Amino acid sequence: MRLLAALLVWLTFAASAVAAPDQAALDRALKAGAAPVAAGPQRTERIEAELVPMSAWATPGSTAVVAVRQKIKPGWHTYWRNQGDSGGPTTLNWSLPDGVVPGDILWPLPERQRLQSLMNYGYSDVVFLPVPLQVPASAQAGQTLALRVTAHFYVCSDEMCVPEDLDLALNLPVRDGAAPLDPRYGQAIQAVLASAPRPTGIEARAVFADGQLTLTAVGGPLAGAAPKWAYFFPFEGGVIDHAAAQTGQRGPQGLTLSLTPGRGLTTNGLKPPLAGILSTDLGAWEISADQGATLPGASGEGVIGDGEATQKSVPATTTAAFLQAALFALLGGLILNLMPCVFPILAMKAAALSRSAHEPAEARRDGLAFLAGVLATFLVLAGALLALRAGGQALGWGFQLQSPGVVAALSLLMLAVALNLSGVFHVGAGLQGAGHGPLARLPGAAGAFFTGVLAVVVAAPCTAPFMAFALGAALLMPWPMALAVFLMLGLGLALPYVLISLSPRLLSRLPKPGPWMETLRNLLAFPMYGAALWLAWVYGRQTSDALALLFGAGLMLGLALWLYGRSQAAPGKGRIAAIAAVLSLIAALGLGVLAARAAPASGDAAASSSNHLQSQPWSEQAVQAALAEGRPVLVNFTADWCVTCKINEGAALSSPRTADALQAANAVYMVGDWTRRDDAITAELQRHGRSGVPLYLLYTPGQAEPRILPQLLTEGLVVDALEKAAP
Repeated sequence: MRLLAALLVWLTFAASAVAAPDQAALDRALKAGAAPVAAGPQRTERIEAELVPMSAWATPGSTAVVAVRQKIKPGWHTYWRNQGDSGGPTTLNWSLPDGVVPGDILWPLPERQRLQSLMNYGYSDVVFLPVPLQVPASAQAGQTLALRVTAHFYVCSDEMCVPEDLDLALNLPVRDGAAPLDPRYGQAIQAVLASAPRPTGIEARAVFADGQLTLTAVGGPLAGAAPKWAYFFPFEGGVIDHAAAQTGQRGPQGLTLSLTPGRGLTTNGLKPPLAGILSTDLGAWEISADQGATLPGASGEGVIGDGEATQKSVPATTTAAFLQAALFALLGGLILNLMPCVFPILAMKAAALSRSAHEPAEARRDGLAFLAGVLATFLVLAGALLALRAGGQALGWGFQLQSPGVVAALSLLMLAVALNLSGVFHVGAGLQGAGHGPLARLPGAAGAFFTGVLAVVVAAPCTAPFMAFALGAALLMPWPMALAVFLMLGLGLALPYVLISLSPRLLSRLPKPGPWMETLRNLLAFPMYGAALWLAWVYGRQTSDALALLFGAGLMLGLALWLYGRSQAAPGKGRIAAIAAVLSLIAALGLGVLAARAAPASGDAAASSSNHLQSQPWSEQAVQAALAEGRPVLVNFTADWCVTCKINEGAALSSPRTADALQAANAVYMVGDWTRRDDAITAELQRHGRSGVPLYLLYTPGQAEPRILPQLLTEGLVVDALEKAAP
């Protein structure tokens, strides 16, 4: 039976690999479909980008300036043309009308971003990257230039770096006459152009001798000036040691900087010109230093610093923020035990407690094993989530149940557990099983550990109060802190069971062992049958015409376990039954693999059900369109595998009172279905600090941000919120 259990566990986790989508292939397919690129902001969970104009229109034969506007999430940054010691620069791949020629990015002065022993050059918060576009003289007034660009960013924090690709679009009208500045961002782009470093008549020389690189610069705005600090940003990486301090002196005509050579310079020697940006407290200019003797007038009037203290640094997660997230995770895990998501697992917990109630040592062992199973599974799922997100995948908490293969495997696993509780077969005990009879549960600590695994895989994807903040914060923290927060969440989930198992007084209140235990175990099988049916329903919602395969796999699995139970009942005489059980199990596995490979459901079939209110699919564009009409918008981010979501929809989002309140407020009801993976919904959840469903947003015309409703809804709460949002 250990082999059978191993095969079932393998089916649970291996199915995720079978059904996992090839994201790269999906991206290529989407681009190959030539779907139109929407103008306006495009987002991932770490960055928002938009292609914006400096002027209201373009004039034939002129140079128009557009910019890639980046709005970078706190704690993250992008890079300059020379990224420094890690990361990579932003690159643009244009698709432009005939005759329109793009220039190079006019890079703003970067920030110095020191990360321990590394120094990077980049940008945080909001930055504009202007690009000049040469408009042909043949362009006609009245036409529109469809500008398209794929922007590739490296978006990094102090712990990880994620490549992001965003397709940006701008429809720029062509008119005659001088164009005014664009009312939104024209002035900001103009300010970037005005402050961007440019050549200004500074003469520079570079000398590489005795392991030291000396840069002198004189003339231009440096003549007669007295800078307090100066720093050199080279255009080419590897020329200098970016993290090393730059010491300098000032003179009557300029300044001298002593730089630590980089590996590229010590290996290949100086290959002039040495080009880059000379940044000072008086301004920043582009310089190009030829090789030669140091220039006169560049020293002798005092030492200058490198100004690093005036630069921004990458913010780190504070201890207070980590402790707050960990506390909220613990509270969220405790409350999760009261959420409907955990109901399918309560049967297994109750069966375990009833068996070991009057054996304190066994109860303690089982409690600690259950805790170990919960923590280990949280660690595995959280590690996989963090690793996949670091690799650029848009995933959230509960990602495992977005795979039809995993859902199918869990459905079969729940069926096997239910059959075990019903006494069809038994695990880990023979007919003389230490007085517990043939209906003994899963064996000892292994069974308790396995229960903890199931509790996390099936129940934890739904979120509880306090969990939302903790998970949202954890996904922005360095990975050691993030994993610690997830472990605190697991500790909260397991804590009630562990405390009971460690309390002999509480356990002694249960009745003495007897026939009632067998009756209770048989009764507790039915919640597990219900969980198997629920997961089969979710699988049917996720796939197209494949439910018969899962039913066939369930039938063969049931037959295999029944035959195995018959062989247990007649030791030494059940060889034929055992062989038939193995053959049936092989058939079940084959059908299960076919079910895991089933095609996804169409958009209509996968749309969220259990909503008796008239609804439309969520999209950011649809929300903005409704708000532009002056209508409030109620958004329900849900998933069919989220039991809490379904209960909220039945109790609060499908009643006649709620429907009347929506109509009275002239509100639009939208549903974001996260049953299968949807990167747009994942990004929207992250934008509101969430990593899972449910999430309920109520948008009110004239207000910038929506109101976030509680995760447990009541009819009165929804009606009251709609009344307040009404025009």
